Amino acid sequence: MESIVELPLLRITEKDRNEVTAPVTREYSLTVVLDGQELVNLLCTPRNLDYLAIGFLVSEGLVESKSEIKKLLVDEQKGTAWIETVEDRKIARDLLFKKRFITSGGGTVKGASFQGSTDIQHKVQSQVGIRPHQIFKLVGEFQNYSPIFQRSHGVHSAALCDTERILVFADDLGRHNAIDKVFGECILKDIATEDRIVITTGRIPSEQLLKVAKRKVPVMVSLTVPTDLGVKLANDYGITLIGSVRGNRMDVFTHRSRVWLD
Repeated sequence: MESIVELPLLRITEKDRNEVTAPVTREYSLTVVLDGQELVNLLCTPRNLDYLAIGFLVSEGLVESKSEIKKLLVDEQKGTAWIETVEDRKIARDLLFKKRFITSGGGTVKGASFQGSTDIQHKVQSQVGIRPHQIFKLVGEFQNYSPIFQRSHGVHSAALCDTERILVFADDLGRHNAIDKVFGECILKDIATEDRIVITTGRIPSEQLLKVAKRKVPVMVSLTVPTDLGVKLANDYGITLIGSVRGNRMDVFTHRSRVWLD
């Protein structure tokens, strides 16, 4: 299924008006079913739905590794992703539906927050370092990486990088989904996230920071800004948080020692 559709519209300028068609990002609803229980409806683009489903479950603490996944089946026509986990990972139904705060795009949940969503016991330990010119270079490549964004300007993007190149890239309607797709691909393809860098187009509130902390990523970079709680959690969890990257400027909020100045 294509992620972009061409739709008719009336384009008005100061000089004239014309009937034209323009690319618009397709909105798709994916229902994630975990061990027979309908769990969440994610509003997304219809690409890499397996990565999105697994990334969401990992971010929520419902799945921790590929070894826990017994079966994964995506039905694009029905809009469902069926995941079956190994017997000792099956989750009691009464733990699935507690109060959940939906803040910023991604989907609607059939209840509320999950037990593992904020359960992080570790502080990120990494000796990785990156120089400012490397960050600017990566962000420059990142901004031109998405053909969907280039055509429609209707998606957020996220990427996993080392200090030299983009390793995994994803885009989606919501910035949460984009990061979940990146981590879902990492889980299914056994791509390490330690000593790596995550770049996102979206702002960094606390829930975005927690997704990165769960995967032990030491550096998070955003084209926009974090929230105060996002900064606090980055400091608490040992993550270097960099925001407002534009041209040759950036703001380093936490754990500055990983940014090596020339």
